[in-house]
Formats: sequence, C-alpha cells, structure tokens
Amino acid sequence: MSTLDKESTGGADDAVAASDPRRWKALGILAAIQFMLVMDVTIVLVALPEIRQDLTFSTDGDLAWVLNGYVLMAGGFLLLGGRLADMYGRRRIFMIGVIFFGVASATCGAAVSSGMLVSSRFVQGLGEALCGPAALGMIPVLFPDARERMKALGVWGGTAALGGVIGSVVSGALTEYVDWRWIFYINIPIAVAALILVPKVMPESRMEREGRSVDFVGAVSITGGLVAIVYGLIKAADHAWGSSTVLVPLLAGIGVLILAAIWETRVSDPMVPIRFFTNRTRVTSNVVTLALLASFHCYAFLLILYMQKVLLYSPIKSGMAVVPLAFAMGAGMGAASALMPRIGVKAVLAIGFGGAAAGLLVASTLESDSSYVGGVLPGMLVFGIFSAMCYPALVNGALHQVTGKDSGLASGVQTAMQQIGGALGLATLVPLAIRYTTDHIGDGVLPTIAQSDGAARAFRVGAILVAVAAVLVVLVMQKVDATPRNVLAEAEAEEAGTENKPAPTGVSS
Repeated sequence: MSTLDKESTGGADDAVAASDPRRWKALGILAAIQFMLVMDVTIVLVALPEIRQDLTFSTDGDLAWVLNGYVLMAGGFLLLGGRLADMYGRRRIFMIGVIFFGVASATCGAAVSSGMLVSSRFVQGLGEALCGPAALGMIPVLFPDARERMKALGVWGGTAALGGVIGSVVSGALTEYVDWRWIFYINIPIAVAALILVPKVMPESRMEREGRSVDFVGAVSITGGLVAIVYGLIKAADHAWGSSTVLVPLLAGIGVLILAAIWETRVSDPMVPIRFFTNRTRVTSNVVTLALLASFHCYAFLLILYMQKVLLYSPIKSGMAVVPLAFAMGAGMGAASALMPRIGVKAVLAIGFGGAAAGLLVASTLESDSSYVGGVLPGMLVFGIFSAMCYPALVNGALHQVTGKDSGLASGVQTAMQQIGGALGLATLVPLAIRYTTDHIGDGVLPTIAQSDGAARAFRVGAILVAVAAVLVVLVMQKVDATPRNVLAEAEAEEAGTENKPAPTGVSS
C-alpha cells in the first residue's frame, strides 16, 4: 500500500472514530421523519373522493387544495427553512418543524370542514419546509467520513422512495377499512417519538455566517404570490377568465411576485441571488422541472379520480393499482444513473422528456370502459419509467457550474421547483379537465364518459408541455458533467474552509 493510500485510509478511520456513536440511531429518526414527509404527499391521493364526500368540497378543483396547500408551502418556504437551520441550529429548527407537522396532522384528522383541512395542510407544508432541510443538513455532521455519509444518504433516499410506494397502499387500506382521518393520525406517534428521541441522540449544529440575514420578506412574498396565482387558476375551472374571481387573485399574485423580484435585487442577502440565473443550463433545468412535475401531479390526481369514479375501484384497489407506477419510476431512475456517464445528461433528459410525453399520450387513450391491463397500465409504465429518468439528470443540470458555496442553494431551488411545479399542474391542468367534464355533462354526456374524456384532454395538454420541455433541453442546455455531485459534502467543505477557520459545526451534546 502506498503512503497516500495509508494516509487516506488513516484519515477515513480517524473520521469514523471521531463520529458520534449515536449517529445510526439518529439516522433512523431522520429517515422515519423523511418517510413520513414523502408519504404525506401521496397518501392523500387515494382518500380524496372520501374526503370530498365527508367535508363537502364543492368541486374537484377545490379538492386539489388538499395537495396544493401542502406542496406550495413546502416549496415556497424550503430555502427559508434551510437558511434558518444553518443560522439558528439544525436540531432546533428540525424539532420546530416536527411540532408544526405533528400538530397540523392532528387537526387534519380532526377536520370538520374543508377550510379546516386545507389550512391544516398549509401548516403541514410549512413543517416540512422547516424540518426537511434541517434533517438533510445534519447528515454531514453525523457522518464526517465520506464512505459512511454515502451509505447514510443511500438510506435517506431509499426511505423516501419507500414512502412514495407505500403511501398509496396505506391510504387505501386505512380509508377502506378504518377511516380516511387515520392517514393523518398515523403521523402523530412518529412525530412524538422524534421529539422525545432527537435531543438524546442528535448533536446540535449550525453554520456560523457573520453578516447573514434571514429574508422573511422574500420568502413570504414569493409564497403568497404563488398561492394567489394558483387560487385564480383553480377558480378558472368554474368561472370565466374575465371574471373578478379569476382576474383579481391572478393579477395580485403576479404583482406580488414582481415586487418580490425587485426586493430580491435590492436586499443585501437575498434568498436566491440574481447571479444564480445567469447560467442558461441551470435556468432551463428548473423551468423544465416545472413542466414535468405539473404533468406528473396532474396525472396522479386525475388517474385516482378516474379509477374510483369511472372504473368504480375501491380505495384499497386503487391504492394497489398505482403501485406499478412506483416500481416503473424506480427502474427509470436506475436506467438514468447507468446511462448518464455513457451518453450524457442532456441526452438522458431528451430521452426522458420525449418518452414521458409519449407515456402521457398513451394515457390519454383512456375511455369510460377501458380495462386496467389494456387501458391504465401501459400509460402508467411508460410515463413512470421515462419521467423518472429525468430526475437524476435534472439535479445534475440544476447544479451545473455551481461552486460548493452555491451547491446547497442550487439543490434547494431544484427541490422547490418540483413542489411548485406540482402545484401549478393541479392549478392549471386539473381545472382544464374539470371544466371540460362539467360542460359536457351539462350537454347531456354521461358522467363517466365526460370524466374520462376530461382526464384524457388534460393528459394530452401535459404531453405537449413535456414535449416542449424536451425541445428546450435539446436547443438550450449545454453539456453537463454526468458525475453525480454530493451537495452535502461540498457544503461541508465550504463551511470548513471559510476564512481558513476550523469547521464551525458547533457540535454539542
């Protein structure tokens, strides 16, 4: 063994020896919370028809707020949550986020009206925005050794994937055999256990940054503007575009976003510096992310409604019916990881977006008498595989030519775009289907036919959006390094090297 090899191995061994002995227990808690957060996005899908019936949502568009409230708050405040965790302590902000999430889960389950449920989902989303980045930021503190950190990240990512798979099955079982309220109540014991155990097994850490400030104005204005725009778009499902019900929130939201952009250019420490938008590949990656996630959330939402309203599937049957989507997505991500080093990020994205558009076109052939195997499954598999191929490549594109200093910012922006894209899809494509369905039922078309035709119409529009995104990828994106980047390691190195000071992790028991 060479001297270099000895030194490298010795350094790694020293890092492991210096690691907190409680680190794997702490990772177990973090993974359990991550599982809960991811599952809470998918777990409500299967229960939506039951929720609408019990809480008297007036339209499917209003029902979409059960998802929109969560993803808008999670996406809108994600960067703020990361900043607060860095400055005031990751463990502290994590626990505050868990408290928000747990209390909101209890009020979701106890909701007696649609307004109570939707407002509670907004608070749940805020809880995710606080505890998600804080939990991820604690991994390099708990695992200073690079090899152990990669294992920990694998556990983290696998837990997230498992939450996505299990969410629909758990939701179907609870909704059919117990009550839909328990899809929220099951979060409470996880949250309580985390609050009890976290202080015992997790050190506190923070990134000391002199002169840094918290841009509350930017975070609140951006999120508020998005909520207003989404509200106006959803109202367009049952009101004329020129009506005040639609125009007032749309124009107000656009105005607030413009003011937020002006504010971000003048504040000394903005949430997202203007220099971030000077790279066309990063901007394109985030723009096409909006299109992909808008189409995906629209597809998942309308597919569940189609299976339960048109095919008359029970909650547990519809929950089991979407499991192949999760496995297809797993296969797609694996294929992308294998292909990126060989053909490049840009080629993988072009194939992924093109295939996803084809999958939505296949899904748009659904009719009122379609079978699961011949009608639902083909589109689900094609769309699932190719849409999932895009995710690893989009992360690489979003991190294109960013330094260690900005790697966390770029990763956070990409995650926020995924959440916001989902909300925009529910606010634009779903109302398109609802309006088509309502109009045709009014013309005497059978509800099942109108419902399936409305979903198919939204899928076709989604296919067009994704196809346009594929063209943007081909024409605008630059060549992107296909080597996966570890934003946690880069942030840690940046933190350790700032002004040649020791790593300011501020670890304490």
